[in-house]
Amino acid sequence: MNEEIEVLYRNQTWIISELPPSRKPIGGKCVYKIKYNSNGEVDRFKAGLVAKGYNQRDGIDYEETFSPIAKIVTIRIVITLGVNSDWMFFQFDINNSFLYNDLDEDVYMSLSLGYHTKGDNHVFKLLKSLHGLKQAPRKWNEKLCSSLFEFGFF
Repeated sequence: MNEEIEVLYRNQTWIISELPPSRKPIGGKCVYKIKYNSNGEVDRFKAGLVAKGYNQRDGIDYEETFSPIAKIVTIRIVITLGVNSDWMFFQFDINNSFLYNDLDEDVYMSLSLGYHTKGDNHVFKLLKSLHGLKQAPRKWNEKLCSSLFEFGFF
């Protein structure tokens, strides 16, 4: 988890600031996962910091939510068109896709357990989105569309 916090800090995901008197911070949670190889052996251990987005308040911590989806029928049509037209298909994964998107709203998150002292009034002021935030999917879609437009795909 220390490595995860360090990476998020280096990526300027937040700044540590004092909580404004009129605001209430959302919480954060450390999530741990074991990744396995195809043969069932342990490949690696993963740790992540997730925001407790269910504590966010509309109009204060976020303005709009959005979760783009593709229906399976649409995917099947595109694949059928591609097979019939001899198109080449490529697939890739984007690691930490929700972590690179700048936030427009002021979102304050409690410091993680073990990273603060009791009675401390300091919080993370999030500059970039984290998994769990209500606006994270919308921010990711904005970033993806602007990048595709920049490279001439639209």
